[in-house]
Amino acid sequence: MYEVTVESDFSSGHYLRNYVGKCENPHGHNYKVRVTLAGASLDDTGLLLDFKLLKQVMRPVIERLDHFMLNDIEPFTVINPSAENLSKYFYDETNKQLAEMTQGRVRVKDCTIWETDTTTATYYE
Repeated sequence: MYEVTVESDFSSGHYLRNYVGKCENPHGHNYKVRVTLAGASLDDTGLLLDFKLLKQVMRPVIERLDHFMLNDIEPFTVINPSAENLSKYFYDETNKQLAEMTQGRVRVKDCTIWETDTTTATYYE
């Protein structure tokens, strides 16, 4: 099995519903996101997926969230924009694009969101 990983970042505001404490109030984070891909075979060039392509796959997801209030963006109008839910969102959105792009040869292994320098949430299946 092969793996490749790319990290990027974005800044967004959010607040947590049904939460008692500081995070129930609107506030912002400088998030970092790490997406790791996995696959059993390489392409004709000898790559699982070109890093440039993975960055392109992540770009529209990041652009949709960067410098916005997450609570105003689907699906976070319904579910809390927690780091846990953000990591699943990135997992699902990038996996959809990869399935189409690679005909299922490459999948997202996991996705980690840093809400701060010392706190992360990871989603994987």
